[in-house]
Amino acid sequence: MRQQFLLTTLLLLLSGFLFAQEKVQRDLQRKFIEAKDGQTIELGKGRFDFTGSLWLDGKKNITIKGKGKDKTFLSFKGQVQGAEGVKVTNSEKIVLEGFTVEDAKGDCIKVQETDGITFRDVRAIWTGKPSKKNGAYGLYPVMCQNVLIEDCEAIGASDAGVYVGQSKNIIVRRNKAYHNVAGIEIENSLMADVYENEAYDNTGGLLVFDLPDLIQKKGGNVRVFNNHVHDNNLKNFAPKGNIVAKVPDGTGLLILATSHVEIFENRFVNNNSMNTGIISYYMTENPIKDKDYEPYPHHISIHNNYYEREYVRGTSRGRLGMMFRFKLKFGKDVPHIIYDGIEDDKEDAVTKICIVNNKQATFANIDAANNFKNISDDLSQFNCEIESLKPANITMASK
Repeated sequence: MRQQFLLTTLLLLLSGFLFAQEKVQRDLQRKFIEAKDGQTIELGKGRFDFTGSLWLDGKKNITIKGKGKDKTFLSFKGQVQGAEGVKVTNSEKIVLEGFTVEDAKGDCIKVQETDGITFRDVRAIWTGKPSKKNGAYGLYPVMCQNVLIEDCEAIGASDAGVYVGQSKNIIVRRNKAYHNVAGIEIENSLMADVYENEAYDNTGGLLVFDLPDLIQKKGGNVRVFNNHVHDNNLKNFAPKGNIVAKVPDGTGLLILATSHVEIFENRFVNNNSMNTGIISYYMTENPIKDKDYEPYPHHISIHNNYYEREYVRGTSRGRLGMMFRFKLKFGKDVPHIIYDGIEDDKEDAVTKICIVNNKQATFANIDAANNFKNISDDLSQFNCEIESLKPANITMASK
């Protein structure tokens, strides 16, 4: 009789809790829909559970503000509707500040086709172990302009923790990214400054990619400086078929097919396969069907960085890992900076890559175009200068 009473009481408490959580979700979604221009939507202290995405669409000058990423938690662990945790679309000057989004079914926070988006003191996290079942992106602005991501954290993404794609005018600063496949990724994006971030314990710390078959064809004018990119040796856990599934664990920074990239005054430490890589899209071994796609990196400047790594072997996992094991055979002396040596053979093509004044940096041109026949550590060909890129310039709402 006593056990039946306790069970009945527990069920009543649980039903009351679920009703309360449903009410929180319903009320918050209603606030998103009814928000007026210039309004601030306050999120309280505590943990709130959601079964569906929260969606803000077609709004201007809206701030969604919690009590801090260590005090306000939006959990989507029980999500059954929608792909994202929080989604913002077709808006202007939106600020997301002071909260954590956990365990979304897809991306934690996706922002699409928005002019002026600030992520500040926001955390995106999958709370379990790194898994291919985790969502793809933590903080995910795509096809936006005037993007600011600062003082945030991203943990556990099966693609990229902080991902900015097909966007322009971007600042990514003072963030932490760890336990992701890619810590921070700038993809097919223009005019980006990435600085004072810490990327560690990812498969790849920081990626600058241009990929084919996307609406915004070409990225570039990306500056990466004053970052600490270290110990990115996590086993790749991306789902098979994703482009990041080809990133070898042990990658610090990887530039793939992007032009006009300047890398300076960073610390690259203990990224065991390549502290910095410069490669063409041909290294992915994927076919190129996009006629407008430029697969070669060019106008890349790497200068005044600090390099350090442990005396250990590079990865032997994955296709590129096999390259390290059977073709490159660096043993434990893996060079800090690796260039694939694949160049555009058109007469008017310019492949200008400059690598100068980097402390403790070793180098290899692996001559991938010729089946690695003439691997060279000669840096003299790359002893040149490229005019520094202009800083990114963004127009944002006031804090």
